[in-house]
Amino acid sequence: MSATQPTLPTGGSGIPDSTLAGPFPVGEYAAALRSKLRSFARVQLVGELVNLRPSPARVYFELRDATGAIPCAAWRGDWETMVARAGGAPAEGMQVVVAGGCDYYPGSATSSPGFSFSVSDLRVAGEGDLLARIDRLRKKLDAEGLLELQKLLPRPLVPRTIGVVTGEAGKARDDVLAGLSRRGWAGRLVWGFAPVQDRHAAPAIARALGDLAAVAEVDVVIVARGGGSLADLLCFCDETLCRTVALLGVPVIASVGHHTDRTLLDDVAAVSCSTPTHAAEAAVGVDCARARADLAAAAGRLRDHGRRAVLSRARSLAVLSRAPAEHIGRQRARLRQQLREARAASRRRIAGERELTARRALVLARKASSSVIDCRERRPRELERLALALAGHEPQRTLERGYVLVQSPEGEPLLTAAEARRSEELRLRFADDVLRARIHRG
Repeated sequence: MSATQPTLPTGGSGIPDSTLAGPFPVGEYAAALRSKLRSFARVQLVGELVNLRPSPARVYFELRDATGAIPCAAWRGDWETMVARAGGAPAEGMQVVVAGGCDYYPGSATSSPGFSFSVSDLRVAGEGDLLARIDRLRKKLDAEGLLELQKLLPRPLVPRTIGVVTGEAGKARDDVLAGLSRRGWAGRLVWGFAPVQDRHAAPAIARALGDLAAVAEVDVVIVARGGGSLADLLCFCDETLCRTVALLGVPVIASVGHHTDRTLLDDVAAVSCSTPTHAAEAAVGVDCARARADLAAAAGRLRDHGRRAVLSRARSLAVLSRAPAEHIGRQRARLRQQLREARAASRRRIAGERELTARRALVLARKASSSVIDCRERRPRELERLALALAGHEPQRTLERGYVLVQSPEGEPLLTAAEARRSEELRLRFADDVLRARIHRG
């Protein structure tokens, strides 16, 4: 038996007329397959570590990227050595580089066969690799306009209901409460608890955001988490989570990590804050306690003003009640004086209008008389001029100046030579007589 092809067992028979080699025993063929796979060159792979499953003897996980996935396995002792060398166990969702080669477990009567990549070394991908991947995704989202959608949503100055997505046992929860207390806010708070670290965090956060956005009363949502390494915050750079936030109909305020941390969620959200406390203060645009104090002070001033106004009216009423007859007499005298002044003004206005009307009537009468006289003198001369002009346009006057009027036999005027050629005989009208003429065509 060669290294790649088992020998045919004695007495075995295959499929009739088949040109394929065999049949081979399963165990021998599995052993040959294992030998062939192990002969492949050892390589390094890079991808996202998922489905981490430790067991007493071995540690199993998968490496994935956008186009494929490979099952991986490492002996427990080798895994612990690799973890110590890497400075800590890698978390799910992290980008890692592994070294090793292909392996195949043939299985047995009680266990299933399986292919895996046997890992002999491992390291976490450097932050430079992660940052470059995050930057490429940031540019992709920006090109689609998803970094601006949240920033266009209106935010109420004092929301009635605030939603908060955070870890159930984290310090961020207390920081949010402290920030809202500092603002003196007394609205309704709705919590959406979700894991904020590991590969399951991003889908859970997206679901919590969707649940809070479905609550009609929620005006704004805070996503809060304390600080951590880039690997710890990697779930907040998840593309699906960022797209969910961008398309959410409720404004999202992000507070992930410390002052120096920056995730893709910070770029997509409507507002990015350095701490959960600041995020809570940003959600409530005014100091509610101070606003209530200002409102109470304004109400006090309004009460004082009303009290003074009532006292002033009461004093006026007291004065009037002490001397009503005197007050009525003064009012009556004032009304009489106003009536006299109004009558005098009315008489002056009527007299002025009469005088103006008389002057206008005199001017119009003079203009009418002048027009009549002018018309009587000008009309005969105008009629004589028109009669002379009309006489100058009579046809007889034109004939007397030597012209001849050419007519058809019926007496119709002929204006062109073409019209004259259509008749055999013509009438020639002179000033003193009419002659007939014939047309001769040469």
